[in-house]
Parts: sequence; C-alpha cells; structure tokens
Amino acid sequence: MKKEPVEEKFYARFVAKPKLSKKERREAFWAEEDWDEDDEDEEDEPVEKARRTRHSRTEAPKFPEDGMENRCPAARRCSGCQMANLSYGQTLRWKKSQVTKLLGSYGKVRPVIGMADPFHYRYKVQTAFGYSRGRVVYGVWQSKEGRVAPVDGCLIEEEGAAKIAATVRKLMQSFKLSPWMEGRGGFLRYLLIRRGYATGQVMVVLVAGTPVFPSKGAFVRELLRAHPEITTLLFSVNTGELNLMLGDREEVLYGPGYIEDELCGLNFRISPASFYQVNPLQTQCLYTEALALCELSGAERVLDAYCGVGTIGMIAAGQVKEVIGVETVEAAVKDAEKNAALNGIRNIRFVCADAGEFLTEAAEAGEKPDLVILDPPRAGASKAFIQGLRKAMPEKILYISCNPETQARDLVLLTAGKKYAVEAIQPVDMFPWTHHIENIVFLRRVNPVKPAEEPQRKPKSASRETAPVPRARKPHQRPSRRSQFAGKGNKAFGKSGRRS
Repeated sequence: MKKEPVEEKFYARFVAKPKLSKKERREAFWAEEDWDEDDEDEEDEPVEKARRTRHSRTEAPKFPEDGMENRCPAARRCSGCQMANLSYGQTLRWKKSQVTKLLGSYGKVRPVIGMADPFHYRYKVQTAFGYSRGRVVYGVWQSKEGRVAPVDGCLIEEEGAAKIAATVRKLMQSFKLSPWMEGRGGFLRYLLIRRGYATGQVMVVLVAGTPVFPSKGAFVRELLRAHPEITTLLFSVNTGELNLMLGDREEVLYGPGYIEDELCGLNFRISPASFYQVNPLQTQCLYTEALALCELSGAERVLDAYCGVGTIGMIAAGQVKEVIGVETVEAAVKDAEKNAALNGIRNIRFVCADAGEFLTEAAEAGEKPDLVILDPPRAGASKAFIQGLRKAMPEKILYISCNPETQARDLVLLTAGKKYAVEAIQPVDMFPWTHHIENIVFLRRVNPVKPAEEPQRKPKSASRETAPVPRARKPHQRPSRRSQFAGKGNKAFGKSGRRS
C-alpha cells in the first residue's frame, strides 16, 4: 500500500477545511473570543493587567481610533468591509489577536501599524456592471449570488473612481450598450481604474466580453471629455466564462498604456496586469519597516522572490551590494526591467523563472544569497521554494505575507530543526475595515557552535590513577522526521536521517 507523502499530509491540514454554513461563519467571525483586549502585548504591571482583566469590554481603556467608525450605507449589501460595525481601534486589536494566535508561539507580536485616516486608501478599483430591477448598475460582484451588488460610492476606494464609473454607466445607456451577463452575452464586464498616489495619473481599462466595440471612437471622446484627468485608456477582451478581471487581448485607446507612480523616492511604471500594492501610503510604511528589520550593511547579496514589478527589491538595491528579482509572470519581469532602467539602478537584475527552482539551482551551484525577501500570493510560498531555502540556508529571511495563515504554515517548515529563529513579527494594516492583514516576519539563521569555539576541558590530574568509568551507550534510535519534505527512505533533501 502506497503511503501518502508527508508534505501532502502537512499541507492538507491548512487547505482541506470543512465548509461551514453562512450562520456558522458569521457566528465564528464575530465571536467574542476572536478578539480580546487582554491579548494586547503591552508590558503592563501585574496590578494593571489584573484590573484590565476584571473590567468588561465596554470599560476597557479607549484607543484614539475607537471613535473612528465606518458609516458606509452599502456595507451590508457590499460585504467588502467585513468589519464596518466596529471602530477602527477594535479592528486593529482583532487583527493583532489573529496574528498572535497563529504566530505568537514564535515570539512577541508587535502592535499593528494602522492608518491615521483609514478611508479612500484603495488606488486600484475593480467595478463590475450588471442589471438590477431592469436598470444598469455598477458595484461589487457577488460570486455566490451571481449578481452585482449596487454601490454608488465606497468609503475605502479612491474618490474619483466612483465618478468615472458613474459616467461609464451613463454612456452605456446613451450608446445602448448592455452589461455582459454569463450565459446571455453583452458588452461590458468590468471597469478597472488605477490612480498614481504621488503622480495623480489615472488608468481606465474597459473589460468587455466581446471584441466588438460599437461607436468606439465616440465613446472614448465622451469619456475623456467628462474626465480629462484620465491619462491612458485601454480596451481588454475577456471572452472566457470564468470571472477573471483582464483578458488576453488588449488595445490602447488613448495614452501610453501605462501610468507611473512614485514610491519611497523611486518611480514605477504600472501596466494593467502589473502587481502593485493597492494602498501606496501604507506600502511605504511596510517596506521601510521591513528593510529596517534586516539591518543591512551594504555588502549583502539579496534574492527578491515573487518580485512582481520589483518594488521592494529596487528600494533595497540602494542599501545592498546586489539584488536578483525572480518572477514567473513575463509581463511583470519586463515592467521590472523598465522600472530599473527608469531609476538608473544597475545593481539589480530580473529573471523570469520559478522562484523555487531558481533558488535550488543556485544552492546546488554554490551561490547562495545573504538575504532572501519573499512576498508570495495568498496561497503562500511553494513547497519547492521552501525546500530551496533550506538548501541555500541564507543568513536572513524577510517574509512578507498578506495571509498569516499560510505564513504560519511555511514558518513550521522554515524553523524545523531549529535552523532559523524568528526575531520580529510586525503586522501592518494595509486593508482597513476588512479582515485582511499584512504581516512581516524576520528570521535569522541559527549558527551551530563550531568545534574550535567549544570550551576546552581542563586536563585531568596525573595523580589520579582511577580508571575512567565507561559511558553507557544510548540505544539505537530511529532517525526523526526533521523535515516535512521527507520522502522515500526517510530522506530529507537527499540525505538520510542517520549519521554516516
């Protein structure tokens, strides 16, 4: 009988979960034990801690953000802001408690870095179009209900996006264009709007379900006349049945086809498919705090895995010797190369490859980085990448994640065998009023004590003539599964668990 690989069992614990009913999910999400103000990590005196424990939630010390509330009228039907019924201070404490439950065993979780003004922070807006009671509406696509929840204005999206969406809806009615409906066809599926936080440049992408664009020229003229702030306009065709945002065919209707933005003193070119953080203000805080934890000396060789358009790698390039960015999306690699040339950065290069395979090949060739930076998608790092990390054994690892659950899964593997120790855990609130949280974990390699550094034992006195007592031999033990990637023959990364 073929045994299931160990790594499959390990990952299944985090992936295969029973589906709960809507009522059970709501009760579990808002359960009081999910956020408890006693989980705060301030080092209070024992008397003060006991006083806080005795008091009820309403009598807990007030935070400055406790008076800040989300009063969005569309919160219930939209479901975009899952924590709209709490104050902002309560959301920060809830998010910190979640990170503490997942990662608290590795060390103290620092207070969440929040926003002074947690409204209108999303500078990338995706708007769906559909029908409601016989009229064209725009808002948030509800995948479970298979419909669009009408939202005329959003408190977390950039304010100009709603005005552009309203104009597009009016033009659709004027030009007799219908929304695309699954199984029924139509024209417009989505509207993608990106704005540069520092530059103010605006990109608008019309995503249609058909390549036929009736009265295209007149439509573009009217849209640009109503919104002269638009710097580029694109037309994307997505004929598939899946509810993906962008299609595989794009046409530039106006402008250069991209926008530029400034982040941490560098300029970045952003195309429709480029990965770029939706909250630029908090992104600067995130990257600054993350690189400060690394204590860079200027001589490091850095690998930026899952680099996207190369944002954090380019920011780190000014503080290190060399940076290599690895990304699987070819379009993102091209954007990253253009961004490096745009800023005149010469000590960085980009490779279009799988990060795990690239790191494994580099480790086998004897080329290992001093610092590895990874910011993977919500699914977390791949098993091949974790395996490559344990082969390369860099001195430092900077793990930035938008999903602390998969981050906790990967930390189990990274810290196995006490090869790495977690030195800092810093959450950053990139998505206020939602249950999402960005988290930084900094790890450092635990160097074993070298034989030369071991304290020398004092020589025994020559006057003693007693025979040495023989040591009791330990019974033979089976090699432990010190790696979750152990395969056949109990081998881990090509070596057996027994000493040779």
